[in-house]
Amino acid sequence: MKLKVLLPTHILVDEEVTKVIAEAENGSFCLLPRHIDFAAPLVPGLFSFVTAQGVEQFLAVDEGVLIKCGGEVLVSTRNAVIGPDLGMLKQTIQKRFVELDDREKISRSALAKLEANFVRRFMELKKPG
Repeated sequence: MKLKVLLPTHILVDEEVTKVIAEAENGSFCLLPRHIDFAAPLVPGLFSFVTAQGVEQFLAVDEGVLIKCGGEVLVSTRNAVIGPDLGMLKQTIQKRFVELDDREKISRSALAKLEANFVRRFMELKKPG
């Protein structure tokens, strides 16, 4: 099977695999090359696959969509992190998610200031004279 993991800015994984394990709302599932075509919404969690060379790889994925059509498995997600083993992946996730959380707080603060300024100026327009 050909696995592609697509992020908004780039393709994270594009290689031949023999097995894919993912997690949906109703639990984990495994896909092998001769399984029927399949589509599933993914929940945030672990995603693993076995390469054609027999190496198991792990990803942490945000919510997304998985589609298996013929010999191709496409995964589209907003964010994913790849790691060689679960221990390293956990450290990478913690580091990256802390960075994202900090950036999100700064962005929300800036947006709140813009909204408050917009409302204040709009109220000034309504004042007479």
